[in-house]
Amino acid sequence: MSTRTPGDATASGPRAVPDARAFESRSGWVTFAVVMLSIAGVLNVIYGIAAIGDSSFFVNDTRYILSNLNTWGWVTLVIGVVQLFAAFSLWGGGLFGRIVGIAAASLSAIAAMLSIPAYPLWSLAILALDIVIIHQIATRGTEGRRAS
Repeated sequence: MSTRTPGDATASGPRAVPDARAFESRSGWVTFAVVMLSIAGVLNVIYGIAAIGDSSFFVNDTRYILSNLNTWGWVTLVIGVVQLFAAFSLWGGGLFGRIVGIAAASLSAIAAMLSIPAYPLWSLAILALDIVIIHQIATRGTEGRRAS
């Protein structure tokens, strides 16, 4: 009589467990960076659309460093779309995703610093979020990728 149950998997059976060394476990910090990059991207898209439509919650009569509110709306919208693309690319775990993620967060940080006259608290919050994203991708970006 066998001590094996019908649900037991063998190395040659149909329910064989894949080799645990085939993939490293995904780092929680990389997942955190992907989620934060996604949130920043969605918020930048929303604020970009709001600025293009001349919404009333922006500071009136603000002097911008470059151009006007409408231009900054388009810049913020494009950066938000690039951030969303970077988040999906980073989720794949490749080198390209890390490079695009750091570049998108860097562009967002620069745009946040330049838009401080329009919405100061929001710009500082986005700047802090971008710095955390850059740090996590740069220090933990190689975790969770395919093992060589």
